Amino acid sequence: MERRKNMDARDVALYGLLIALAFVLSYVESLIPISLGVPGVKLGLANLAVIAALYTVGAGGAAFISLVRIVLMGFTFGTPSMILYSLAGGILSLLVMAFLKRFKVFGMVGISVAGGAAHNIGQIAVAAAVVEQAALFAYLPVLLAAGTIAGSLIGLLGGMVVQRIKRAVSR
Repeated sequence: MERRKNMDARDVALYGLLIALAFVLSYVESLIPISLGVPGVKLGLANLAVIAALYTVGAGGAAFISLVRIVLMGFTFGTPSMILYSLAGGILSLLVMAFLKRFKVFGMVGISVAGGAAHNIGQIAVAAAVVEQAALFAYLPVLLAAGTIAGSLIGLLGGMVVQRIKRAVSR
């Protein structure tokens, strides 16, 4: 998308669409039970909207969409601690993805995988600080393996979503 000073109706509609997508995917994900013996393993479906935002509206827009989604999900279906963990993971994930995209280190799949790994690291770091137990980092290998698989899938789907958004916006 072209950078402009003022948002027009298309920009507002795109932001609304991406926020709604992130919110719905977060809700759908909350309905899918995943049990690998480690708490915190998730598909990361909402990251599909965040990575699509990163490639269509930029890092600032992706940060806004991610923040709105985290707050909406936290107040709608979660707890204050859930918001804290999600913010830690979301912020670190977005910083890593924006950095890698800016310097063209990886393609979309690699950036998504790195974002998933950063999200897991951010959440474990906050959890370890809150409960004052460094032993929580023992969960990291399983979380990183699950995050790599999920991040690969989200990256592949993200490429398709971005292409469709760009086609729709260019009309």
